[in-house]
Amino acid sequence: MADKVIVAGVSVDTRHWIGGRRVASAETFTDTSPIDGSTLGEIARGGPAEAEAAVAAAKAAFPAWAATSPAERARVLHAVADGVEKRLDELAIVETTDNGALLRSHRRGVMPRVAHNFRFFADWLLRLEHEDFETRGHTNHVSWDPAGPSVLITPWNAPLMLATWKVAPALAAGNTVVLKPAEWSPLTASLLADIAAEAGLPAGVLNVVQGYGSEIGDALTSHPDVRRISFTGSVPTARRIAGSAAARLTPLSLELGGKSPLLVFADADLDLAVDLAVEQYDNAGQVCLAATRILVEETVAEEFTRRFVEKASALVQGDPREETTDVGPTIHPRQLEKIDGFVRRAVEAGARAVIGGHRRDGQYYAPTLLTDVAQDSEIVQEEVFGPVLTLQTFGTEEEAVRLADDTRFGLAATVATGDHERAERVTAQLVAGTVWVNCFFVRDLQAPFGGSRHSGVGREGGTWSFDFYCDVKNTVTAPNGWKNHG
Repeated sequence: MADKVIVAGVSVDTRHWIGGRRVASAETFTDTSPIDGSTLGEIARGGPAEAEAAVAAAKAAFPAWAATSPAERARVLHAVADGVEKRLDELAIVETTDNGALLRSHRRGVMPRVAHNFRFFADWLLRLEHEDFETRGHTNHVSWDPAGPSVLITPWNAPLMLATWKVAPALAAGNTVVLKPAEWSPLTASLLADIAAEAGLPAGVLNVVQGYGSEIGDALTSHPDVRRISFTGSVPTARRIAGSAAARLTPLSLELGGKSPLLVFADADLDLAVDLAVEQYDNAGQVCLAATRILVEETVAEEFTRRFVEKASALVQGDPREETTDVGPTIHPRQLEKIDGFVRRAVEAGARAVIGGHRRDGQYYAPTLLTDVAQDSEIVQEEVFGPVLTLQTFGTEEEAVRLADDTRFGLAATVATGDHERAERVTAQLVAGTVWVNCFFVRDLQAPFGGSRHSGVGREGGTWSFDFYCDVKNTVTAPNGWKNHG
């Protein structure tokens, strides 16, 4: 196979990055663009041998990287951020071509956030501290010790941003990393390896291995030398990873799916509420945090729906490389089939498509709003991960909360209300890792992020990331216990 492919004029290496060098595999898999279905290249298809090599490289590099001073680690991470910013346009066009998300979003928001991930955790490392405290005259001192080689398995919907959300704190903590990106969008992870090497990250500190799911994933997550596992993806895959981790008691962080609600109360700014609802079609609905269940108070439901349909119908769906496009394609033919199956079954069960409800040419699915859906129906209870929203009504605040919390998920929730006291009452009762009030998708890296119930295990962000990627140690020192050696 060719070692490199040219994507939108950018050269991307298709081999693994292990121990500071490129490594090929005997087998490959085909990477295609969701924009038009064209083949982008043949990617090295790793398995147990590549997993073993990557973990061995991470293990060998760990002692020196862990012993590197925080200041030097931070310097290298800032150099990685510099490299991301220098290649921002290249990263943006490659990722848009590979996963179909809007190019304007990649240029203006996503790729700058990638650089920010490295800068934030580099700076947070230098301010990471816990004030010493005393217990009966004894001094307690808390420190964060690097844990060891970490396996990071990342999704396809925001490949580089979500990868670096894990890579940056893991490296800042002094860990070494084996990154396994999603097979449907592998290209920018390869570019990240190049950028990290150019920034001076030592060989073996960051390793990138490609491959299909369990073919390589099982070998990584069950490896005895792995000290941390972080995964973002589906609940079924998380169960498999958790089983591997449990056998060796390997600490893990799971960021999983969601079926988040948007609660619209009659006292809300209705135009704002409609804007928030239409925003859920971002990235063709392929966002784990998306508020796909719209719950609207009965007295304003008709007007809300009218305004929503007017605004959503104006969205432009098409080539994500075009500046005027609002909604791009779904990532893969299999995902498109999954989305279409959810909608067809819902309609057969009695749901009504107010807008959309059908496929378009290629890998595009029309933004869809379904009404007349039952609370216990599949379309309300299961994650679709596409541009499909449901709308239900409620009569009271208590009913709104009951409907909102009545799924097995608990990743996020959004509340639109003009009543501050109501906002406090409602948010206190919602089961979610993140709740937005009169806003959506505002995220600060110092805040905890994660899900409740089947939406995940653990929290990352700020100090929470270092708590996970480190072995937190408390040293207790007795008073007046020192001998004077002159």
